[in-house]
Amino acid sequence: MTQTSHIVSIPDVSCIVGESPLWHAEQAAWYWVDIPAKTIWKLDARSGQLRSWHTTEMVACIALQEDGNFIAGMESGIFSLHLGNDSHVIQTRLAAPEELGAGMRFNDGRCDRQGRFWSGTMFMDMAAAKAVGQLYRYTHESGLSAPVVSNLLTQNGLAWSPDGKTMYLSDSHPASQTIWAFDYDVAEGLPHNKRVFADMKPMAGRPDGAAMDVDGCYWICGNDGACLLRFTPAGKLDRSIALPMNKPAMCTFGGPDMSTLLVTSIGAGKVEHDQWAGTLVLVRPGVAGVAETRFAS
Repeated sequence: MTQTSHIVSIPDVSCIVGESPLWHAEQAAWYWVDIPAKTIWKLDARSGQLRSWHTTEMVACIALQEDGNFIAGMESGIFSLHLGNDSHVIQTRLAAPEELGAGMRFNDGRCDRQGRFWSGTMFMDMAAAKAVGQLYRYTHESGLSAPVVSNLLTQNGLAWSPDGKTMYLSDSHPASQTIWAFDYDVAEGLPHNKRVFADMKPMAGRPDGAAMDVDGCYWICGNDGACLLRFTPAGKLDRSIALPMNKPAMCTFGGPDMSTLLVTSIGAGKVEHDQWAGTLVLVRPGVAGVAETRFAS
């Protein structure tokens, strides 16, 4: 069912590839990244003030740590990031997989409900269609895991059900356009019983970044489809919200009542009529989301 929702744009921001939004409750602020611009953005939700920090290499995904810093998937590995009072970022590399070859970087990532950080890699030239991407788990105690899921083209869509017992993963490459679900061992941090959750080839858009609501439904950006899609835990598409940008990239729940979705988008390669390409919007979908767990640092 296609629906319209109240949509508000965030002024004065245009991203090349806007990704990895998150809500910082204590600061009442939104964060996100612009991957090619090597930039981390912050929006104060109360004052509307914007700030940005610049990294020395592309940062693809960020998650909050328990100590107030960030953990990130970047070009050359997993990093801890401390955002300074100016635009400076202190970058500490924590781990790097042996499989991270030339022309690759990390992509989508977030923490499971127990605070383990997960992120996957991709070959940046999507036209090459190289299925060399891997999904990894990182913890402070055990470091970086061996590849947990392999043969990914463009890893995306990581999310966990509210009880943490189901893991979701997508591949947004045009040759795949698939969302999988896994049973998730919360004690060991291991997914198993991989199955197709949704085949998005016949649907609007490719499956990009995702978020979970309190009903256990999975929201995913329909990249190239100008929409947000919601799937029930059974994998049934039950809602579609039209968006003003053609390439929404990732969404996250936040705000004081966790009932607002911040949606980032891609400005690179925009079509002529897409005047919203690269912008960010706030959407009120009528349901609350699940707060993200911080990395157990």
